[in-house]
Amino acid sequence: MLKEPIRTSIFDLFKIGPGPSSSHTIGPMKAAFDFLQRANASSEIKQLDIENIMIHLYGSLSATGKGHGTDRAVIAGLLGWQPETCQPDNFTELLKDTEVKYPVKIHENEVFINAKNIVFEKNRYESVHSNTLIFRALSNSNIVFEEEYYSVGGGFIQRKGENVATQNDKEPAFPFSTMNEFKEHLKKQKMTLTELMIANEMLISGLSRKEIFQKIDDILETMHKAVRRGLHHRGLLPGTIKLKRKAPILYQQAKSHASTTDSFMVFLNAYCMAASEENAAGNMVVTAPTSGASGVIPGITFLLRNHYHYDKQKLREGMLAAAAVGFLIKHNASISGAEMGCMGEIGSASAMAAAMLAYCAGKPIETVESAAEIAIEHHLGMTCDPIGGYVQIPCIERNAMGAIKAYNAYLLASSGNTADQKISLDSVIKVMRATGKDMSKKYKETSQAGLALSATEC
Repeated sequence: MLKEPIRTSIFDLFKIGPGPSSSHTIGPMKAAFDFLQRANASSEIKQLDIENIMIHLYGSLSATGKGHGTDRAVIAGLLGWQPETCQPDNFTELLKDTEVKYPVKIHENEVFINAKNIVFEKNRYESVHSNTLIFRALSNSNIVFEEEYYSVGGGFIQRKGENVATQNDKEPAFPFSTMNEFKEHLKKQKMTLTELMIANEMLISGLSRKEIFQKIDDILETMHKAVRRGLHHRGLLPGTIKLKRKAPILYQQAKSHASTTDSFMVFLNAYCMAASEENAAGNMVVTAPTSGASGVIPGITFLLRNHYHYDKQKLREGMLAAAAVGFLIKHNASISGAEMGCMGEIGSASAMAAAMLAYCAGKPIETVESAAEIAIEHHLGMTCDPIGGYVQIPCIERNAMGAIKAYNAYLLASSGNTADQKISLDSVIKVMRATGKDMSKKYKETSQAGLALSATEC
């Protein structure tokens, strides 16, 4: 029996926004903006004198929110800023002076808030999700309007009491919730992956084929801008770790040894780390599927464009293959580091990139599936344990490693007969979900164990 079909848009999976974290930065900004809109639409509080707004952060948002910019993100959202249009320079300036107060307009009230309005709750909040935010508007010290949100990874948010299934009620042309169902459509309709994904996207987003391809081009250009910036930006990344950027050095090494057999891997490492370092700096990136994993697919596609010389259409189709795998993981497991550890972020990105490589190379859907499965298989159990709560160590290098694993997964899947592959993509996603549930909370974006404890702010 078909589960609830996937109704996610490609452009909800691949979103533009400021780093360093989709679940801790982009999601909270969207939640704060949504709270602002709902408060201003509420007739119940229109006549009340709103005197204060309090924001409570729980779970992983509390544990690593400072390093991930969650406090800046909720202020930005309450100011009416949105991820895709906010200016990174302005965003990073927020809360540099913790005494500065920011005006939030609710109906006729102008409420001034600062860092003291954001409470990092130390106790874990177990209601629904490990990334929980509660916004409260107060009048005469009483709570008169409240909304609770869950940042579920990749910049996606859910509001308490809202049925997830009804957030998008558009029916896809070819509904699927598993890879087996996806392949059944391809076989029955005698269609390609590209045709299926475009047909579904046209109904889900209401965009034309031309508009879909143009938006994919825009996403790719934003990714590649991040790579190009990162290849030339030197110096230290923000935060107390004082981590030096490495991508420009790797890039120079790759160029000076371009004739050696392993130079393409050095180039790929440089490209992935360039985008990932831009994310760590809080600059504009694309969730792919998350900000913490926003170096893998940009690095791979930059390599395919500039070394393999793939044309626009081939890269567009590769992005559709990556999206198909990302949809399946998000729908049946999770892309959230707070739920799955880093296997949910880098593991997902690596699987998506492996599928992209196989599809761009003209391989059949069975090889595309095998490439994605192999990539996930070798990320199972990967922890999310960022030092100091910053998306820097080990996150940046993990993007490079995830891309190398994706390339190798594509090579392994392309060798031999795919019918001999014992593990299906659907099966490994089930294992991924179970592994994430069993993983200790200390290893899920809380910086309470693992590498996070291996050094004192380095």
